[in-house]
Amino acid sequence: MEFIIIAVFVIGYVLIALEHSIKINKTATALLTGVLCWTLFVISSPTENLLLSKHFKEFVSLLKDEAGTEKVETYSQSEVFNHFVSHELSHHLGSISEILFFLLGAMTIVELIDAHHGFRFITEKIKTKNPKVLLWIVCWVSFFLSGVLDNLTTTIVMVSLVRKLVTDRERRLLFIGMIIIAANAGGAWTPMGDVTTTMLWIGGQVSTFNIMKGLLLPSMVTLLLPLLYLSLTMKNNSAQVVEERSQKSEVVVGGGKLMLILGIGLMLGVPVFKVITHLPPYIGMMAGLGIMWVVSELIHPKLDEVSRKKYTAAGALSRIDVPSVLFFLGILLAVSALESMLVLQRFSEYLAESIGNQTIIIALIGILSAIVDNVPLVAASMGMYSLETYPTDHFIWEYLAYCAGTGGSILIIGSAAGVAAMGMEKIDFIWYVRKISLLALLGYAGGAGLYVLLHQYL
Repeated sequence: MEFIIIAVFVIGYVLIALEHSIKINKTATALLTGVLCWTLFVISSPTENLLLSKHFKEFVSLLKDEAGTEKVETYSQSEVFNHFVSHELSHHLGSISEILFFLLGAMTIVELIDAHHGFRFITEKIKTKNPKVLLWIVCWVSFFLSGVLDNLTTTIVMVSLVRKLVTDRERRLLFIGMIIIAANAGGAWTPMGDVTTTMLWIGGQVSTFNIMKGLLLPSMVTLLLPLLYLSLTMKNNSAQVVEERSQKSEVVVGGGKLMLILGIGLMLGVPVFKVITHLPPYIGMMAGLGIMWVVSELIHPKLDEVSRKKYTAAGALSRIDVPSVLFFLGILLAVSALESMLVLQRFSEYLAESIGNQTIIIALIGILSAIVDNVPLVAASMGMYSLETYPTDHFIWEYLAYCAGTGGSILIIGSAAGVAAMGMEKIDFIWYVRKISLLALLGYAGGAGLYVLLHQYL
């Protein structure tokens, strides 16, 4: 049965990649893949490796504490296993929901800013029509903004911004592909920029100053190499910008600057909120959305109820791309099933036994994170390597933070930033492979090589 579940997972990914060829929406495929993986898991017989694992034994102990030892001893093995699968699904759904609510909050705030034409205050400052100059500005803003916010929020903000700057779809998609690379590279070198770096930071594997000092230059190279290549190959005709008449055809209400400053400020405050309260980031994002919602209701007192709805959070929620959120749900459900089955852990252990060289293994984990979500991969790696053997800020941990954070750019479904951009702009998986994947791999290899050299010689 385990082989069948892995086959379902692989087939699901292939069908997502062939979305436009088979005419089936990727969200439907992702949801079916996630549900099928868990359904097959619960009706299967538990493997001996799973029953003997520390994870399963800890669950049995927890079940005895909750239901009572005598009652649990009357359960059959299949009943215990069913309880285990339900417990695992609830646990993973909690983690997935944090990401989904964070995504919903960020998308709604960005949509509110856009409804008030807040981004025009930024686009008006960008006077250049040279596509190469514009590309460099957009990419480096994405890089540093991602380090302060996170790669997911940064991608949502910058994709919304690029929509206002570039009307030619093919060129806009190139910009967005580079935004994904820039956001993932920018998120890898700070504790708040990427969820995997945050995991290692919270777990005590890395410290704030050392991770920033050690990964800043490699992360910059990850963006710089593909950016240089694209600049050399990009045609130098003027970038197509949004036509003025399309701006003038809409009634621009007041409050645009207020909503822009407030929205960006609240999203910048999410990491601060997390540090102060130790609550998950989505709580801070929900708090920000609540504040934006109140302000959006109050700043248009003269508008009637129907006209005002467009500029409130209720209207913004009706316009956000819900299918992309559900796609994310399906993908993470499928991956979490493999994690609970210990498939990812066994794969990591197999790499350790067959290859041995930790530098190569972690580089491969980074490439694998383009296919499989980097969160369970990093979680499995944290379980494989102990802090006693590899203390805080050891080469292993910093290199893992870099590889897991930036390797996801190689495929569009390999990172939260890529999935968000894919949903917002309906980017084709195959298009991304043809146009962006090799650029992302070039940057990934260059940054990884630089980090290894700096570690060895400095």
